[in-house]
Amino acid sequence: MKLLSLNLGRPESVPYTDQPEGLTGIDKQPVQGPVRVTAPGPKGVGASGLAGDAVCDTRHHGGDDQAVYAVAREDLDDWERELGRPLASGAFGENLTTEGVDVSGARIGERWRIGAEVVLEVTCGRIPCRTFQEHLGERRWVKRFTAKGAPGAYLRVVTPGEIRAGDPIEVVHRPDHEVTVALQFRAVTLERTLLPRLLPAGEALHPESLAAARKYVREHGV
Repeated sequence: MKLLSLNLGRPESVPYTDQPEGLTGIDKQPVQGPVRVTAPGPKGVGASGLAGDAVCDTRHHGGDDQAVYAVAREDLDDWERELGRPLASGAFGENLTTEGVDVSGARIGERWRIGAEVVLEVTCGRIPCRTFQEHLGERRWVKRFTAKGAPGAYLRVVTPGEIRAGDPIEVVHRPDHEVTVALQFRAVTLERTLLPRLLPAGEALHPESLAAARKYVREHGV
């Protein structure tokens, strides 16, 4: 398992974002590194966990619980076959393009060591948005991406440090529950009846998903 590509974005003015300044950092480009990784601060204040990476819409992106976004190269390859077009590493706006890691099958709270120092913790899947759709230029992309159920994973920073393209990735902690990124994603998108099944992940869950699961249980008495 390794970090195949390390990708950073710069602010870019586009016509398709609802960000007031019209800027997005979704167009991530590969860099060799080293890149410093730290917890960026609370959502709405903090942006990316990677130095030099732009997060322009901090209402919905960035912050401690969405500090880093990872996508499996294998999932990009699968989409290449389905879409009939090449997808470079970073094409989904991911910071980390991994090789040999089942990213969407990772458990919430699972911890990865990347390189010698950095430890990241899985929190949730990525919810697709209009900016993502327009960036790729695919019709009905939000619906197609959601239906596939392989969203990639957001991670929080547990131990800061530096990472580089090519660094090994090691799973150093795997919780004993069965709450995966894919399950969390289905529960908060197409199958809300699954929300109670997220609760065993506890505080490792992204706070918004944990709140949604607790609310569902209260309202439905399950």
